Parts: sequence; C-alpha cells; structure tokens
Amino acid sequence: MLKRKSNVYGKMQETSSTTSRDQEEIDCEMRPGGMLVQKRSDKTDFLAPNVRLRVTFGALRYEISVNSQATFGEVKKLLTVETGLQAGEQRVIFRGKERENVEYLDRCGVKDRSKVVLMEDPSSIERRFIEMRRNAKIQSALRAISHVSFELDKLADQVSALEESISKGVKVAEVQITTLIEMLMRQAIKLDNITAEGEASAIKSLQGKRVQKCVETLDVLKIRNAKVKPVVVTTKWEIFEFNPPPTTTMPQWEIFD
Repeated sequence: MLKRKSNVYGKMQETSSTTSRDQEEIDCEMRPGGMLVQKRSDKTDFLAPNVRLRVTFGALRYEISVNSQATFGEVKKLLTVETGLQAGEQRVIFRGKERENVEYLDRCGVKDRSKVVLMEDPSSIERRFIEMRRNAKIQSALRAISHVSFELDKLADQVSALEESISKGVKVAEVQITTLIEMLMRQAIKLDNITAEGEASAIKSLQGKRVQKCVETLDVLKIRNAKVKPVVVTTKWEIFEFNPPPTTTMPQWEIFD
C-alpha cells in the first residue's frame, strides 16, 4: 500500500508499508461439533468437494472420505470410528509434520488420495498399559475374594445349624464352637492379605463384615450353650415275675387183661 507524506523540506515522498503474515490477527470460529478452528477469510458460494485420504496406522490401512475444507480435528473424529482411538489419543502426520486440530486440509496441501500417517500418542499408550495392569490386579483380587466367600458360605451354614440346636435346648460340645471361630478367623486373615481396589475393595469389605457377624453370633451361642443343662437319659427297666406253669398229672390208665 502506498501513501504520501511531506518531509522537512516540504516535498512529497512515497513510502510503502506492508503487513507481514506473522503480525496478522487470527480470527477463530466455532464449528458445529464444538471445535474451535481458524476462521476462513475467503467467501465461497460453492460446495467444496470431498477428498479421499489414505491413512496408515501401523500395519493397518484405512481410506476415509472427508470434505476438502475440513480440519484435521474433524479427520480425527472420523478416525475414532475406524480405529477406536479417541481424538485426544491421536497424532496425525502429513508431509512429515504433526498437524494441529485447527489446521485446514486444503491450506496444508491435502489432495485427493493424499497419504496421512496416524500414530497413537505415547502418553495414551502408557495410560492404557497402567489401566490394563490395574484391571488385572482387580480381577485377581476378585478371584481370591470369591474363594473366601465360598468357604464362608459353608461356615455360615454350620453356624446356623449350631444356633438351631442350642435354641431347641440341645447342648453342643464347646469344641465345636471354638473350632468354628478359629476357621472363621483364618478366612479373615486371608481377606486381610488380599490387595483390592475399586469394586474388589467394596466386595472385600462386605465379606469382612460377614466374618465379623458370624464370630459375634458364635460368641453369643457360646454363652447360651453354657447355660443349657445337659439332658440325662435313663432307662427304666420293667421287672416281670416269672410264674412257672402248674404241673399237670398224667392220667392213670387202667389196664384190662
């Protein structure tokens, strides 16, 4: 752009002023998908054609169709459907450079059947590995808790049987009660040695309460059993008197000659 200005001698001189691209203010716009992208300055009254992109993701190959004036952020959304990777986990490489979400395809020189390289973000791989290890630990804890729960089911049945007997006034051997308590405490120790988190931690806590409840029930039964008087069973024998049958005399037979 040219403009005139006067110098100290009253003469007019022409100077040129230019504005560099780096100093231009970048306007942004919100796309329907909620993504903030660079606002296009040119006005187009025609519908931009679609282009086919050849995407390489490791040993996998994909081909997607997208509008030529779309952004790389919109490309990532399409790749999410194909690969299962979320947009934040993707790195899109075009012409040896990682592209930002707000960059337009046509302005970066993307043509029909252009090749794009997709890579998974390293931090995403690390997070997935940590999540896999965490899930493996949870599954291992759930299996151990399930085994303890199976043993508790059998011990709880024995506690119920003892409670029913004592309620009926039947005195049971004290060793039965103490043995059950010891077996329950062994299961409690097994639970304490299980490292659990998340869902497994809640199930572990529930089984621990079962053990506590059974032990408390046995403590009460131990006191009640001590108050039960043992039933002494005696046998009364009935004595019968033996009276021999009366002796019968043989009839005398008369002999005739």
